Amino acid sequence: MNEKAKDAMLSIGASLVCIIIGLAVGFLILLCINSENAWDGFSRIIQGGFYLKPKGIGSEITQAAPLIMTGLSVAFAFKTGLFNIGAAGQYTVGIFGALYSAIILGLPWYVCLLVAMLLGALWGAVPGIFKAYFNVNEVITSIMFNWIGLYLVNELLYTGFDGAMYDQKTTRTYKLSSVAAQALIPDGGLNAIFKTRSTTIAIFIAIVIAIIMYIILNKTTFGYELKACGFNKDAAKYAGINEKRNVILSMTIAGALAGIGAGLYFLSGASEWNPQVATALPAIGFNGIPVALLAMSNPLGVVFSALFVAHISVGGAYLPTKYFQPEIADLIVAVIIYLCAFVMLFKSVVLGCFQRKKADKGGK
Repeated sequence: MNEKAKDAMLSIGASLVCIIIGLAVGFLILLCINSENAWDGFSRIIQGGFYLKPKGIGSEITQAAPLIMTGLSVAFAFKTGLFNIGAAGQYTVGIFGALYSAIILGLPWYVCLLVAMLLGALWGAVPGIFKAYFNVNEVITSIMFNWIGLYLVNELLYTGFDGAMYDQKTTRTYKLSSVAAQALIPDGGLNAIFKTRSTTIAIFIAIVIAIIMYIILNKTTFGYELKACGFNKDAAKYAGINEKRNVILSMTIAGALAGIGAGLYFLSGASEWNPQVATALPAIGFNGIPVALLAMSNPLGVVFSALFVAHISVGGAYLPTKYFQPEIADLIVAVIIYLCAFVMLFKSVVLGCFQRKKADKGGK
């Protein structure tokens, strides 16, 4: 087995350790709250969408598509030495682009998706410009732009387009199925299979984009230059690589991916934006961070880690509310997410054990 294969196996093993520990902690929490029904609650979480199939499986697929995109957004930046903590803001601005294009402009879904991507790219480019030309840490600027994006979108939806996009009766943006059916992403027959209205071909679009990102990062000169800047910006500059351009491009692409995620979710009719209660950034934007960590920033791994997080989230929604509060599901997911940050630690520990064993055998 070559070194690359060993590293891949270690990464998978470390991620599995995090998942097992996270699930074990979740079970202990349920056990402490209600020991008699703990196993029932835990089994529902493990089953995920399969607990209420086929509808639950459809819900998993719907949630996984935007998670894949925000995970790719964070993973792509990680690979190029940047920490894109602004995926939530880029996702939020992408929501506005998708909904405005659909409801106001009456554009087809693929054009709406393109607009969402462009606005997300624009929101990602700004921290990249500050990083490249003013050496301002991208974490600081992207956090600030998260909140600027959130309240800007709320302001535009709630006041600037009162009546045109915002339905006073439901206190949400108008449903696309009612006012902009042309902007709904085709379901490709998935709605009939999974008995839902929001399971569309978005999941396939997300998977195709993940494959494209993998090819770009690992099989192209452009991807090599981006990663070179991430490993050592000064060395890349010495080698003739334009590091400023690559920093901006990296954050722009990361923002575009998050914007696409917003379009895939909202153009599937999965939700409407509620400016009155949207005082917190979308969780999907931040959940892209653990998805990327669990996948070790591998674009193909992001697909599987996003499906796993969606599986646990949907399963947690089926907890019996008679015994467990709905927030417990979020707590269990949060524990697993928190442990994802230790993937590198577990990997180094396992690698250290293997190296010691090898050294002991060599000594004998």
